[in-house]
Amino acid sequence: MTPRIEAPYKPAPDAIKAMMALEAAIKASTLEPALIELVKMRASQINGCAFCLHMHSTDARKGGETEMRLYLLSAWHESSLYTPRERAALAWTDALTLISETGAPDEDWDEVKAHFSEAEQVNLTLLIGAINAWNRFAIGLRMQHPKG
Repeated sequence: MTPRIEAPYKPAPDAIKAMMALEAAIKASTLEPALIELVKMRASQINGCAFCLHMHSTDARKGGETEMRLYLLSAWHESSLYTPRERAALAWTDALTLISETGAPDEDWDEVKAHFSEAEQVNLTLLIGAINAWNRFAIGLRMQHPKG
């Protein structure tokens, strides 16, 4: 696969700065770093974004995430390794990433409301939107992850 733009961050620096500012705001929120990485990984799995999967699995490991939780993330529905709060976030990630199929079901939203404050609900929803945008950016421009 050949990248469509060699340095994709350079042609539109203001747009990239805006995306990075959104990332910084989410990182500064009360959402746990491990939860943020799980959400980014899960959306990237659904979207098939190798670039983002490489980046966020690396970041998750640096943050102390276990290999087993990373391995089982694609089958999180069937695993007991995730907390109820993480499960609510992962269900919301699935629902919003596949929104044309799911319509963002009320039962998933009810779980989010049960485990997250209103500010966290907004930040989680923005986080899911942002990683989906990054996935489309990376896949669309054929960005390549580092080797190894």
